[in-house]
Amino acid sequence: MNNSEIRLPVYAKLSLITMGLVAFFYIMYIGEEILVPLILATIIAILLNPVVIFLTNKKINRIIAILLVLIATIAVIFTFMYFISSQVAMFSETLPQFKEKFSIMLDDIINWVSNTFNINKSKIHSWINKIKSEGIQNSTGLIRQTLGTIGSILVLVLLLPVYVFMILFYKPLLLEFIARLFRNDKNGVVGEVLSQTKTLVQSYLIGLLLEAALIATLNTIGLLIIGLDYAILIGIIGAILNIIPYVGGLIAISIPMVLALATKSPVDALWVFVMYMIVQFIDNNFIVPKIVASKVKVNALVSIIVVIIGGAIWGIAGMFLSIPITAIIKVVFDKIEPLEPFGYVLGDDQPGKRNSVLKLKIPVKKVK
Repeated sequence: MNNSEIRLPVYAKLSLITMGLVAFFYIMYIGEEILVPLILATIIAILLNPVVIFLTNKKINRIIAILLVLIATIAVIFTFMYFISSQVAMFSETLPQFKEKFSIMLDDIINWVSNTFNINKSKIHSWINKIKSEGIQNSTGLIRQTLGTIGSILVLVLLLPVYVFMILFYKPLLLEFIARLFRNDKNGVVGEVLSQTKTLVQSYLIGLLLEAALIATLNTIGLLIIGLDYAILIGIIGAILNIIPYVGGLIAISIPMVLALATKSPVDALWVFVMYMIVQFIDNNFIVPKIVASKVKVNALVSIIVVIIGGAIWGIAGMFLSIPITAIIKVVFDKIEPLEPFGYVLGDDQPGKRNSVLKLKIPVKKVK
């Protein structure tokens, strides 16, 4: 039997890689309802596993330990959701006032546009009414889509605790299954990959939660100084949106600016923008590099690409999961020699001039 490696031409390798990527993303797209809860449950189980181990080391039955951890986690989440819902309820009581102030602001904008660009006000109003009528016509489809999204979230909420419990309970079985997939001489590498993946997920999620808490605090303090109403609610919403890489920060800035324009003045909206820019500067230059990015070695270009792909395939859940999934894939690629170049391109280690493998020389034509 010939054990020599099969050497394929470059175009054949590229074709196989392309077909593999297409099949991979297609499976992810059609399997969203199955894969998203499983991946979320696996990440949560990895995060909660040290607490379960701590309780079992205290001679507590494994099933009881898992149930205690799940009940405590659900209690914390429900307490947080109750606080947010109470803030939203208080905010909804003042919606008529916001609507009135927003209408006044809209009239001022229409008058400014009409006087500045010599456009008849009736044309502007007819254009706005046209947009409103088109929005009402499309509202049926939007309501159906919203109901479908709410239904998916409810299913996810009901399935997640079950999945997390099962993954934590059957962890020894799952680890043994993974070990038996490979030869005995590869068990060391497999164990190292699993250990690094566990450490990466735990460190990343803890760092993400700590970042969200710090950003919520900074946002709230800044909005309270400016004097914006419901600063705590808006600060927390901004911190939650900031978890979504790159896209969430833009949405987080727009919400308080619109509220400042509707309830206060353009100067206050400008101060809100300046405050959020300062918070984003602190986040990007101090919080993220020290707490979050130090755990996940994925370069910014790949991060943006995978966030866009994750959003296109799985929506908001895909944006959130894209970075940790890419980091886990990088850990696997780094340990498999043929895939090591792909792991390298996902990372953020820039090659220096001395250790660069490829030496590019620009030919210089001699002038006769």
